Amino acid sequence: MVAIVIATHGNLSEALIGTAKMIFGNMENVAQVTFKPGEGIENLLDKYQTASGQFDDEPILFLVDLFGGSPYNAASRFVARQENMDIVTGVNLPMFVEVLGKRLAGGTLEELVQTAKLAGADGIKSFKEIFSHQKIANSAKEDEGDELG
Repeated sequence: MVAIVIATHGNLSEALIGTAKMIFGNMENVAQVTFKPGEGIENLLDKYQTASGQFDDEPILFLVDLFGGSPYNAASRFVARQENMDIVTGVNLPMFVEVLGKRLAGGTLEELVQTAKLAGADGIKSFKEIFSHQKIANSAKEDEGDELG
């Protein structure tokens, strides 16, 4: 099973895991890393080492908040030395939930990376855009059959 490490600035990682537990219950092989004020890359590298030490040579997917941020920069240094690890940036709840679901279905590290990228982007919606598209579609349906023939 692919292990997952959620790494973010502040307590976002804890909140994402806590919220996902409401959906999935207790989750195995999921760890969180928080980057706190006053910490540096070396602190994060130590935390990543501790988190990855919980997993038995399993592939690890790091889901981090910001590309180029400290959690990402430290993870990239950590992952560069490993073959069975990858990082996806922009972690959000839709991404995390879909990755957990794919993992339950036996997804590989590569499949989880693709799921994360698609779900992260697809989870972003605009109410007004959706609503206006539905109005246009409904208007088109209402106009059907109005032709004289």
